Amino acid sequence: MDNMAPASSQADPDWPELRQQRRAIVVVDVVESVRLMQANEADVIDRWRRFVNEVRTRVLPSHGGRLVKSLGDGLLLEFENVTAAVACAFELQRCVVPFNATRDLRAAIRLRVGVHVADVVVDELDVYGTGVNLASRLCSLGGPGEIVVSPAVRDQLVSGIDAEVEDLGECYVKHIEHAVHAFRLGPASAAQPSPEGTASNKRALRPGVAVIPFECTTGDDSGDVIGEALADDVISQLARSAELHVISGLSSRSLKRRGMDAAEVGRHLGAGYVLSGRYRKSIDSVALSIELAEAPSSRVVWAERYETSLAQAFDFEAPLAGRIADALTRAILQQELELALTRPLPTLESYTVLFGAIGLMHRATRSEFDRAHEMLEYLSERQGRAGVAHAWLAKWHILRVVQGWAPDPRLEASKALDRARRALDATPNSALALAIAGQVHAYLRKDLDSAGELYDEALRASPNEPLAWLFSATRHAYRGEGAQAESAADVALRLSPLDPMAYYFDSLASTALLSGAQWDRSVELAKRSIKANRSHASTWRTLAYALVMLDRVDEAGDAVRALLSIEPTFTVGNFLHRFPGRDGPMAEPWARALAAAGLPP
Repeated sequence: MDNMAPASSQADPDWPELRQQRRAIVVVDVVESVRLMQANEADVIDRWRRFVNEVRTRVLPSHGGRLVKSLGDGLLLEFENVTAAVACAFELQRCVVPFNATRDLRAAIRLRVGVHVADVVVDELDVYGTGVNLASRLCSLGGPGEIVVSPAVRDQLVSGIDAEVEDLGECYVKHIEHAVHAFRLGPASAAQPSPEGTASNKRALRPGVAVIPFECTTGDDSGDVIGEALADDVISQLARSAELHVISGLSSRSLKRRGMDAAEVGRHLGAGYVLSGRYRKSIDSVALSIELAEAPSSRVVWAERYETSLAQAFDFEAPLAGRIADALTRAILQQELELALTRPLPTLESYTVLFGAIGLMHRATRSEFDRAHEMLEYLSERQGRAGVAHAWLAKWHILRVVQGWAPDPRLEASKALDRARRALDATPNSALALAIAGQVHAYLRKDLDSAGELYDEALRASPNEPLAWLFSATRHAYRGEGAQAESAADVALRLSPLDPMAYYFDSLASTALLSGAQWDRSVELAKRSIKANRSHASTWRTLAYALVMLDRVDEAGDAVRALLSIEPTFTVGNFLHRFPGRDGPMAEPWARALAAAGLPP
């Protein structure tokens, strides 16, 4: 099968035009063909012809391949890409089996296959070049039923998906001076989803998200450069969220243009959601259409279209990827919340239960709030989930007091403290558990010193725990430490740009800014928080205070009326009793401001 390029493409003007192109070359050889022919020539020729016809009419069209030539004991095939060539090679090995029916092993037609990818010279009749010769030499290294490939082919395969790969090392073959590095391929084993119990606790409590590089459908963008860059930027933005398990770009890129649905991608990558898309490129703009699919069902749960200039797509101040990641995170959280509300608990993933509970505990209605408690109790009973469930149950009891829904605040404080201790018993170094335990001491026990110690311990365990920074910010504010409060709030907001409780971060950051007299920014954050969640009572208190300090008393009165619609019996006295900083410099000014805005004494 040696096949060298002709000395000149101009020898005969009637010859087919030559083109140099990158192609995956597949060489197929019949093992011991001479012996087979000598034993039963008519039967071997009949079976071989029928096999070649099957390859030509069915196998090659399904893989986009071309039959370059068929010899009496082999085939030369070409493909535009490696994955199609390798998939076809495996199908050839399967396809030949029926043609050996009723024959013993010595009479069976058995194939060996070599695959190489290279720049070759192509015309409508043949393929020429050293790349063809190397594919032939690789084929000679294979045994019956084997497929041997070059490093260039191996580098474009995903082990476990395209094939199982075995390194044969450096091999010497006829007519090639230097050793050839070769790999033997075996069929890929079916991907199986990891059982929940075998995944790490951290990962099992976060939904996996895979972003497949976006594909260019029109326009000049060879290699989908823009699509890959945008996908990488989206991955970077999503990775900033502590609530999601984001599959690495190197892993998700390997499944680009594989024709897989979301269910297949999810199985291979361990992802619950798959983001994919296509785009059109013009001279200086790009139009991108993307969709988010739930992996188990391949059902599209969110879709959007973006159109922008190329410059704005990668603008540092407001990148397109940031807008996509923000919308995507909200869509995932909404989907998980809907699942939590509509399906029975035993059928749900742990992260669905957790996300649903966190979302519901911050809803306006008592029924949803109580459903959150039920879900967290259920999660606490799952093996390996108790620590985080107890931590959020402690937070649930805090919110019950903050919202004015606790018949006995002292009993609620005791329950919250018990849950915090159980969380720390289960996960002693959990920054989340330490931060929430600190909040129990601050909000319910009014012990800011103990709270500060726990916040500091949480940040030593994880300097990037946003809740620890957020709660530290409010503690500084209660003590009148404006600069420290503002600094800690800024860190918390920076660490949680895509947090599912973004409104909560805005609310507490707004509170933190009051101690430093940052009235305008406090109002801005409070209003942003209220836009996302109108039912969080403390946000209205913060907004009313800031508006009074800006001498916008009428607007502050509106805020107090909204507060009373949530908790009709709330008074200035209630505020002073509950306020974590009631013994500090902020209590009296805040109480006077609420009174000026119309809150009953």
